[in-house]
Amino acid sequence: MHSNLLPSAEAGRPETTRHVTRGARRYLRACGFAVIAELPLPNGTRADLVALAPDGGLRIVEVKSSLEDLRADQKWTRYRDYCDRFYFAIPMALDVELFPEDAGLIVADAHGAMLAREAPSLRLASASRKAMLVRFGALAAERYCALAFGDERLEG
Repeated sequence: MHSNLLPSAEAGRPETTRHVTRGARRYLRACGFAVIAELPLPNGTRADLVALAPDGGLRIVEVKSSLEDLRADQKWTRYRDYCDRFYFAIPMALDVELFPEDAGLIVADAHGAMLAREAPSLRLASASRKAMLVRFGALAAERYCALAFGDERLEG
Protein backbone atom coordinates (compact mmCIF):
# COMPACT_ATOMS: atom_id res chain seq x y z
CA MET A 1 0.00 0.00 0.00
CA HIS A 2 2.78 2.43 0.87
CA SER A 3 5.15 1.21 -1.87
CA ASN A 4 3.92 3.76 -4.42
CA LEU A 5 4.51 6.55 -1.88
CA LEU A 6 8.17 5.65 -1.38
CA PRO A 7 10.76 6.64 -3.98
CA SER A 8 12.61 3.86 -5.74
CA ALA A 9 16.26 3.32 -4.79
CA GLU A 10 17.30 4.88 -8.11
CA ALA A 11 15.08 7.92 -7.61
CA GLY A 12 16.53 8.42 -4.12
CA ARG A 13 20.17 8.19 -5.20
CA PRO A 14 20.66 11.85 -6.21
CA GLU A 15 19.16 13.01 -2.91
CA THR A 16 21.29 10.54 -0.94
CA THR A 17 24.37 11.73 -2.83
CA ARG A 18 23.55 15.37 -2.01
CA HIS A 19 23.04 14.54 1.65
CA VAL A 20 26.26 12.51 1.98
CA THR A 21 28.23 15.19 0.13
CA ARG A 22 26.84 17.92 2.38
CA GLY A 23 27.55 15.99 5.56
CA ALA A 24 31.08 15.07 4.48
CA ARG A 25 31.80 18.68 3.50
CA ARG A 26 30.52 19.88 6.90
CA TYR A 27 32.70 17.34 8.68
CA LEU A 28 35.82 18.32 6.73
CA ARG A 29 35.24 22.04 7.33
CA ALA A 30 34.73 21.37 11.05
CA CYS A 31 38.13 19.63 11.00
CA GLY A 32 39.73 22.80 9.60
CA PHE A 33 39.95 21.88 5.93
CA ALA A 34 39.17 24.13 2.97
CA VAL A 35 36.88 22.10 0.69
CA ILE A 36 36.08 22.25 -3.01
CA ALA A 37 33.47 20.07 -4.71
CA GLU A 38 33.79 18.68 -8.23
CA LEU A 39 37.47 19.47 -8.82
CA PRO A 40 38.70 18.34 -12.27
CA LEU A 41 41.90 16.31 -11.96
CA PRO A 42 44.81 16.26 -14.43
CA ASN A 43 43.86 12.76 -15.66
CA GLY A 44 40.43 13.90 -16.89
CA THR A 45 38.43 12.60 -13.92
CA ARG A 46 36.62 14.79 -11.40
CA ALA A 47 36.91 14.39 -7.62
CA ASP A 48 33.67 14.76 -5.64
CA LEU A 49 35.40 16.60 -2.78
CA VAL A 50 38.97 17.79 -2.36
CA ALA A 51 40.02 18.97 1.08
CA LEU A 52 43.07 21.11 1.75
CA ALA A 53 44.53 20.81 5.26
CA PRO A 54 46.17 23.74 7.04
CA ASP A 55 49.54 21.98 6.56
CA GLY A 56 49.02 21.68 2.77
CA GLY A 57 47.93 18.04 2.84
CA LEU A 58 45.32 17.03 0.26
CA ARG A 59 42.48 14.60 0.76
CA ILE A 60 40.12 13.35 -1.93
CA VAL A 61 36.68 12.10 -0.93
CA GLU A 62 34.62 10.00 -3.32
CA VAL A 63 30.91 10.00 -2.48
CA LYS A 64 29.10 6.69 -2.94
CA SER A 65 25.35 6.59 -2.39
CA SER A 66 24.90 2.82 -2.75
CA LEU A 67 26.71 -0.45 -3.29
CA GLU A 68 25.57 -0.34 -6.93
CA ASP A 69 27.24 3.09 -7.23
CA LEU A 70 30.53 1.61 -5.96
CA ARG A 71 30.35 -1.37 -8.31
CA ALA A 72 29.41 0.70 -11.37
CA ASP A 73 32.06 3.39 -10.93
CA GLN A 74 35.66 2.29 -10.52
CA LYS A 75 37.32 5.56 -11.60
CA TRP A 76 38.10 6.31 -7.95
CA THR A 77 41.22 4.14 -8.26
CA ARG A 78 42.66 6.88 -10.51
CA TYR A 79 42.36 9.55 -7.76
CA ARG A 80 45.15 8.24 -5.53
CA ASP A 81 47.89 9.96 -7.57
CA TYR A 82 46.46 13.36 -6.58
CA CYS A 83 46.08 13.18 -2.80
CA ASP A 84 47.83 12.33 0.44
CA ARG A 85 44.80 10.43 1.73
CA PHE A 86 41.80 8.95 -0.06
CA TYR A 87 38.33 8.40 1.46
CA PHE A 88 34.88 7.21 0.57
CA ALA A 89 31.92 9.11 2.03
CA ILE A 90 28.90 6.85 2.39
CA PRO A 91 25.40 6.95 3.89
CA MET A 92 24.78 5.30 7.24
CA ALA A 93 22.76 2.54 5.58
CA LEU A 94 25.81 1.06 3.82
CA ASP A 95 28.01 -1.56 5.42
CA VAL A 96 31.52 -0.19 5.90
CA GLU A 97 32.94 -3.70 5.42
CA LEU A 98 32.02 -3.54 1.71
CA PHE A 99 34.57 -0.81 1.00
CA PRO A 100 38.28 -1.35 0.32
CA GLU A 101 40.38 -1.40 3.48
CA ASP A 102 43.10 0.75 1.89
CA ALA A 103 40.74 3.76 1.79
CA GLY A 104 39.39 5.88 4.61
CA LEU A 105 35.66 5.96 5.33
CA ILE A 106 33.42 8.86 6.28
CA VAL A 107 29.85 7.99 7.22
CA ALA A 108 27.57 10.95 6.55
CA ASP A 109 24.04 12.28 6.29
CA ALA A 110 22.74 15.75 5.43
CA HIS A 111 23.62 17.13 8.87
CA GLY A 112 27.15 15.91 9.43
CA ALA A 113 29.50 12.97 9.41
CA MET A 114 31.96 10.92 11.38
CA LEU A 115 35.23 9.29 10.50
CA ALA A 116 34.69 5.54 10.51
CA ARG A 117 38.19 4.63 9.28
CA GLU A 118 41.29 6.76 8.74
CA ALA A 119 42.91 6.59 5.32
CA PRO A 120 46.50 5.49 4.97
CA SER A 121 48.98 8.25 4.14
CA LEU A 122 50.07 8.15 0.47
CA ARG A 123 52.50 11.18 0.46
CA LEU A 124 51.88 13.05 -2.74
CA ALA A 125 54.94 13.86 -4.88
CA SER A 126 56.06 17.52 -4.71
CA ALA A 127 55.31 18.29 -8.38
CA SER A 128 51.86 16.71 -8.11
CA ARG A 129 51.17 18.63 -4.88
CA LYS A 130 52.08 21.92 -6.54
CA ALA A 131 49.89 21.17 -9.56
CA MET A 132 46.96 20.25 -7.31
CA LEU A 133 47.38 23.33 -5.12
CA VAL A 134 47.38 25.57 -8.21
CA ARG A 135 44.30 23.76 -9.56
CA PHE A 136 42.55 24.03 -6.18
CA GLY A 137 43.33 27.74 -5.82
CA ALA A 138 42.37 28.63 -9.38
CA LEU A 139 38.99 26.90 -9.12
CA ALA A 140 38.34 28.48 -5.71
CA ALA A 141 39.10 31.94 -7.15
CA GLU A 142 36.86 31.35 -10.18
CA ARG A 143 33.98 30.22 -8.00
CA TYR A 144 34.44 33.14 -5.63
CA CYS A 145 34.36 35.64 -8.50
CA ALA A 146 31.28 33.97 -9.96
CA LEU A 147 29.49 34.29 -6.61
CA ALA A 148 30.74 37.77 -5.78
CA PHE A 149 30.40 39.35 -9.20
CA GLY A 150 27.95 37.18 -11.10
CA ASP A 151 28.92 36.29 -14.63
CA GLU A 152 31.17 39.31 -15.05
CA ARG A 153 34.68 38.62 -16.34
CA LEU A 154 37.23 40.59 -14.43
CA GLU A 155 40.23 42.06 -16.19
CA GLY A 156 43.70 41.98 -14.66
